[in-house]
Amino acid sequence: MNHNMQSNIDPTIIQQLLTDAGKDGVQKLVVGAVICKNDRFLLLERVLSDSMGGFVGIPSGTVEAGEDLLTALAREVQEETGRLITAVLEYLGSFDWISSSGKKTRHFNFFVEVEDGEIKLNPTEHQAYYWVTLSDVAFTTLNISDATKAVLKTATQQ
Repeated sequence: MNHNMQSNIDPTIIQQLLTDAGKDGVQKLVVGAVICKNDRFLLLERVLSDSMGGFVGIPSGTVEAGEDLLTALAREVQEETGRLITAVLEYLGSFDWISSSGKKTRHFNFFVEVEDGEIKLNPTEHQAYYWVTLSDVAFTTLNISDATKAVLKTATQQ
């Protein structure tokens, strides 16, 4: 965990998100990071052999038992991009879906800043990465879910 990570998110908001998820019967928590550089968003393309293979999305992953949302966020970003989060800027909302194992899953999205440097993908999870703006052709041609597109649109309004 990067203890130098600044967070602008009020801890009571995080607590409320977890409370609401519990009330809504959510069984699995996922965190996602919107990373923006020069007005471009970082998107990762999943390896074809993995669940949701070929899908393009923001760095994200499952919150482990007993793990804080922001701790999980920092861990997943580091695992998937090789970068450390320097700041959590904004909570961008959530969306729900049913996981491949049939669990009601809630995906919490955060706008973050990361340290500069090369993106280093985990080859077991991702096969490519893209820096895209919402006006790029890639934004419409890549296999990006509508939920992810909505999160990126929210981020551009911050």
